[in-house]
Amino acid sequence: MTTETPLAWPRYDHPDDLAVIDATPLAARGLPGTSYDMLRRAAEEWPERTALTVLPDAESWRTPRNRTYADLLADVHQAANALHHLGVGRHDTVALLSPNCDELVTALLAAQLAGIVTPVNPALAGDHVAELVRRAGARVVITASPELDPDAFATSAALARQGLVDHVLVLGPTGDRQEPAALPAVENAVVARLCDVAADRPHDRFVGEPPTAADLAAFFHTGGTTGAPKLAAHTHTNEVTDAWMIAANSVLDEDSVVFAALPLFHVNALVVTLLAPLLRGQQVVWAGPLGYRDITLYAEFWRIVEHYRIAAMSAVPTVYAVLASCPVDGADIGSMRCAMVGASALPDGVRTDFEAATGIPLLEGYGLTEATCASVRGFLEVRRPGSVGRRLPYQDIRIVDPATAEERPGGEVGAILISGPTVFPGYVQGRDGDGYLISSQGRVADGWLDTGDLGYLDEDGFLHLTGRAKDLIIRGGHNIDPRVIEDALLAHPAVTGAQAVGQPDRRAGEVPVAYVTIADPAVTEDDLLAWAAEYVGEAAAAPKAVRVLDALPVTAVGKPFKLPLRADAARRVLTDALAGIDDVAGVSAEADSGSVAVTVTLRASAPAATRAEVERRVGNFAVPCRIAGQQQGEG
Repeated sequence: MTTETPLAWPRYDHPDDLAVIDATPLAARGLPGTSYDMLRRAAEEWPERTALTVLPDAESWRTPRNRTYADLLADVHQAANALHHLGVGRHDTVALLSPNCDELVTALLAAQLAGIVTPVNPALAGDHVAELVRRAGARVVITASPELDPDAFATSAALARQGLVDHVLVLGPTGDRQEPAALPAVENAVVARLCDVAADRPHDRFVGEPPTAADLAAFFHTGGTTGAPKLAAHTHTNEVTDAWMIAANSVLDEDSVVFAALPLFHVNALVVTLLAPLLRGQQVVWAGPLGYRDITLYAEFWRIVEHYRIAAMSAVPTVYAVLASCPVDGADIGSMRCAMVGASALPDGVRTDFEAATGIPLLEGYGLTEATCASVRGFLEVRRPGSVGRRLPYQDIRIVDPATAEERPGGEVGAILISGPTVFPGYVQGRDGDGYLISSQGRVADGWLDTGDLGYLDEDGFLHLTGRAKDLIIRGGHNIDPRVIEDALLAHPAVTGAQAVGQPDRRAGEVPVAYVTIADPAVTEDDLLAWAAEYVGEAAAAPKAVRVLDALPVTAVGKPFKLPLRADAARRVLTDALAGIDDVAGVSAEADSGSVAVTVTLRASAPAATRAEVERRVGNFAVPCRIAGQQQGEG
C-alpha cells in the first residue's frame, strides 16, 4: 500500500473516458489492499477531516455525532482488538444485527479487520437469521441494545439460547447521553456493551493478524423478505476495487459531502456510502436508525441538504418518488450535484417529477451483491433514457442467449453476464476444519457471472434492462417479458408503480396480470385494463387483469418483490375455481423460499366427495396446494 502520495484520480465523467482508464492496468493504480488499509490511509492523509456525521434521528439532525478519520481509526483499532481478545481470528466471522447507528460503522470495519463481517437484516424471520449465523459460523454477534432496537436484541438473545453464539455485544443509540440501563442476562452467552469491552484495548494499532487483499472480508445475504437468503462471500479485493470504481468519478471531489440512509446490511450502504467516500476522504452524513423509513426525514430533508451542503446521495426509486412531493420551501440545495438511484428500474414519471421539482439530476446505476455492488452507472453529460449506463472500469458485460450461451448481437435481448475483479467467489455453504465451503452454484463460469437479469447493449455499449429471467411469464410455452407490460402501464399518467406477474391458468399454464399504484383514485381497474390492451405491443402479453393496490411490495432495501403478488394471483384464481363449493372455508397462499403454495381449508363437516371435487379442480392448475380440514368449533 502506498501512503506517501494520494491516489491519482482519472477523469471519468464521459463514456469515452472508459478506454483511457482501462489502458492503465488496475494493478498499477496503487490501490489499498483491504478496507483496513483504506482506513489507515485516510487517517494518515486527512486525520482532522470529518469522516462521519451520524444523526440520532431525523428530528435531531442539528445535534449529530461527528468523528474525524483519526477518531474512526482509533475506535476501529479498539473494537477490533476487543474482538481479537474474544477469540475472533482471521477466518472467523462476526454477525451484525442492528439498525444503522454511529457504533455500527465502527463495528463493521472492526469485524473486517479482526475477521469477517456478516451483516444481517434485523427484520428477517428469526429462523432465517439463525440459519445465516449458523452457515457463517459466527460465535460473536454485535447487536442493538434494547433501547435502540428491542426486536434485534431479542433475536440475538435467541441465537445465544440456541447455542449459536457465545458473546452478545451491544450497541447503543447514537449520541445517547443518558446513563445506559443494565443489560438483560442471556442464557449461554456473555452480554456486554461493545464500548465497554473495547475501552481498555489499544487504539494505536491492531494486535492481531491484519487481512490481506485476497482474504474474505464479508458475507452478505441476498434475497427478499421471505425464504432463506443465500450468503454471498466478498474478498477485500472485491470491495476495494468496486469502491474505487465508484469513487473514480469527476462529479464529486474530496470536499463533497455524501448522504447515506440505506441499511448497512446492504452492499450499497457499505460500498457506495462508506468505502468509496473513505478513498476520497469525503464526509458522510448518516441518517438515523430508520433511514429512509423515517417519515420525519422527508419533512426535514431539504434543510438537512442545505445545512450540511450535501453533494450526493444514494437511494431507491420509491425514495425519490416521495421526495419529489416534498416542498423545498426556499432551502438552498444548490450543493447537490446528483442523486444516485439503483436497486430497481426507475420509472420515467419518477425521474421527471423529481428532476422538475428539485433541479437535481438522477444518476442511474446497476449492480448486484454477487458482483460486490455496482457494475454499471450513467453519466450526467450523456443522458441515455431507458438505460442504466455503461459498465464500470475494469468490468466487462456480455449478452448471451439464455439457452445456448451464444453471444447476442447489439440490440438483442439476452442474459446479462459480468466479469472482472468484483465478481464474488461464491455462496457460503458452511464451514469445516479446512475453512469455508464456498460455491458459485453455477452462477460463475470461466470468470463470467450470470446475473439472472435480461437486457441488451445498444450501439454505444449502454445497458438496457428488460427484466429478471425468473420473472418471465410463460404463457403456453411463449416467454413474456413483464417489463413490456409494466412500461405500458407506467406510461399512463395516473400510474405511479407497476409490477406484472404470471397468474396460474388451466390451459396456458400462466397468463399475465398486473398490479399497480395510482395517483388518481378516479381511474379504475377497467380503465387501466383497456389502456394496457391498447399500449402493450403484443396481444399475448396484454394482462388479463389490472389490480390497484395501496403499495407494491418491496424488500427491505426497496427492490421490487413480486413473490407476494404471485401468491395473491394464485389465491384469487383458485378462489374463483372453487366458487360454489359450500364446504370450502377459505383459500390462502404463502410465498416462501422462492415459490408459492396454496392452502384450501375445508369445513370440519365436509364429506369425502367434497375433498375429491376440490382436488379435481385445483389439479387443473400447476400450483402446489394443500387441502386442510377445519378444526371443530372453528368458523
